Amino acid sequence: MAENAVLPDFSRWSCPLPLKDYPTIVMGHGGGGKLGNELVEHLFLPAFRNPELENLGDAAVFELESGRLAMSTDSFVVQPLFFPGGSIGALAVNGTVNDLAVSGAEPKFLSASFILEEGFPLAQLAAIVDAMAEAARVAQVRIVTGDTKVVERGHGDGCYINTAGIGVLRPGIAVGPHRAQPGDAVLVSGTIGDHGMAIMSVREGLEFESQIRSDCAALNGMIAEVLDAVGDGVHAMRDPTRGGLASTLNEIATASDAGIVIDEPSLPVRPEVQSACEILGLDPVYVANEGKAVLFVAPEEAARVLEILRAHPLGRDAARIGQVTDQHKRMLVARTAMGSNRVIPTQIGEQLPRIC
Repeated sequence: MAENAVLPDFSRWSCPLPLKDYPTIVMGHGGGGKLGNELVEHLFLPAFRNPELENLGDAAVFELESGRLAMSTDSFVVQPLFFPGGSIGALAVNGTVNDLAVSGAEPKFLSASFILEEGFPLAQLAAIVDAMAEAARVAQVRIVTGDTKVVERGHGDGCYINTAGIGVLRPGIAVGPHRAQPGDAVLVSGTIGDHGMAIMSVREGLEFESQIRSDCAALNGMIAEVLDAVGDGVHAMRDPTRGGLASTLNEIATASDAGIVIDEPSLPVRPEVQSACEILGLDPVYVANEGKAVLFVAPEEAARVLEILRAHPLGRDAARIGQVTDQHKRMLVARTAMGSNRVIPTQIGEQLPRIC
């Protein structure tokens, strides 16, 4: 666990036994018996408390506005579990919130399932749960149901989390990769590569004058401001996580049967991230982000959207980086600082494993 991770005060827990007698996860915590029930009642429930969760049934029951719904699911296996700027707990909430938000939905409810390794410190689990609760509070979503499983020592890696989310789609909004069209401006809401390089700098023991911090954050508030202002002027959005900006843009080029051209010098990259990439032989366009959005916007709305993004705390470094074209269909091309063009392909595999 990171040195700056906050450990829980066990004295504040409502039932010190048997949790206090078991400072690490044991197989019984996943067995559906008393230990598992105590974990739910005295750790998860106080942290995530809301009316839907307190029912503690086999499923959460809730009411939603009539209309279209969006649903997403994701699993998180990041290592280390705590890193500069975040943790697996915050990542699990924010990642699913962002998947819903870039689909044009207002995130409402999440599930959270934990796969824990026998021997995992209960204090670390409590810190992860606290981070999830705080991320849910900031994103204004509720964690309404979940599950816990325990695997034998040596058959896991501490803690894995799966989340699923449900959101309500806005009337009249239909964003999707297939809707990107020639002429659209391509915007990114901030600097790229921060999350992946924060993870790698910890793993590799790299030190820089300025610490590289993950951009892990929930983007639903910022995206809602954009949609409120321009509505259907936003044609497509994605959060460029695994595979980074390059993989996301290639996927949208394929889905829309169009080409995408980006201006390489316009890409916002922090100097310390650029330095770390050079040391490790990586290209920032392939490095994961966990608090950035890529937006494909009608050209007449681009300046307005950029202004809205830059006025938001999470979008201060937003930039216009390119456009969609009817040339070189299904390809991503970058104009370099030297004035030449280079094709940026989708990578065959994942250059940075276990980053989310």
